Amino acid sequence: MTPIRMVDLQGQYLKIKSEVDGEIQKVIDQTAFVNGPAVKEFQTDLERYLDVKHVIPCANGTDALQCAMMALDLRPGDEVITTSFTFIATAEVIALLGLTPVVVDIFPDTFCINPEAIERAITPKTKAIVPVHLFGQCADMEAILKIAKAHNLYVIEDNAQAIGATYTFSDGTTRKAGVMGDIGCTSFFPSKNLGCFGDGGAIFTNDDALAEMLRCVVNHGMKARYYHDYVGVNSRLDSIQAAVLKIKLKHLDEYNQARRAAAKRYNEGFAGCDKLKTPVTGTFTDHVFHQYTLITKDIDRNDLQEYLQSKNIPAMIYYPVPLHQQKAYLDPRYKKGDFPVSEALCQSVISLPMHTELDEEQQSFIIRSVLEFVEK
Repeated sequence: MTPIRMVDLQGQYLKIKSEVDGEIQKVIDQTAFVNGPAVKEFQTDLERYLDVKHVIPCANGTDALQCAMMALDLRPGDEVITTSFTFIATAEVIALLGLTPVVVDIFPDTFCINPEAIERAITPKTKAIVPVHLFGQCADMEAILKIAKAHNLYVIEDNAQAIGATYTFSDGTTRKAGVMGDIGCTSFFPSKNLGCFGDGGAIFTNDDALAEMLRCVVNHGMKARYYHDYVGVNSRLDSIQAAVLKIKLKHLDEYNQARRAAAKRYNEGFAGCDKLKTPVTGTFTDHVFHQYTLITKDIDRNDLQEYLQSKNIPAMIYYPVPLHQQKAYLDPRYKKGDFPVSEALCQSVISLPMHTELDEEQQSFIIRSVLEFVEK
């Protein structure tokens, strides 16, 4: 059996090596390393894949979120509602811009933000909602968009973990994750479902005026070269990363299907074990399994992680501390117990290896090892 990795980027690369190497060499031959043809080609391909009018590439997923908020002209003191169960970048950019992060709880089964909690948190200062499509599936966007419309709020989708997922509205129409709100943001960090060979990100919108503003913001606030109409940042996707992404985008649906197949094998392996709750997919979305995350019951999750590590099986805990209890984000408005679902999940979840190269032998060993610990 080959060594088990949390994410097997090497195995994935070897399968597309000739395609990727050829595109990288093309960039080197062109010496167009910033905003070269590869960036435009990838942007166009991604617009077509997502069925969105505008993709604005940028340097990373955190910048994507920050630039989205800058383009919407959110001002210090404005409140932005998001989830307490997420990677820190979601709230980090809110705080960096002098905005006020307002966190709410999540659903205990899908781990995604609870629209009813959003509605309860709205105040006259609320200007935007940032739903996170966590671990590979969409938040309940129909309900969130309805709330946003009723209260005249912007919706910025944090789609760093669910690119390629599809949401189905109650009327049967479908949209890709990230293109339902005013702006969508994603990360192309190497471990993502669509990952490059370094840092990268992108912003999506169907709004022409917002797209124009976003292109200015990511490029020093310039409309024309050396004419700076807005305060901006320097956030560009370099051409080599775009070349890699252009190839990987062709395989994204195949990659996501491989993740679904791996999740199905896990689900079957853990069926009937009452100490483990396997991932639940919302009725309105499919799942692309950026992570495969179990909820443990009546066992020590940290001991399980150590046991798996002793057998050379990596396992990760996303996330051990909810956002409202992070030292940098402590807020007198919130106290322990205010977000019981998020707090409980932070103490009970564990994520198993999940990637495109997982084989049945590896998964059988992982499943056996987990059950050995759980049932001892």
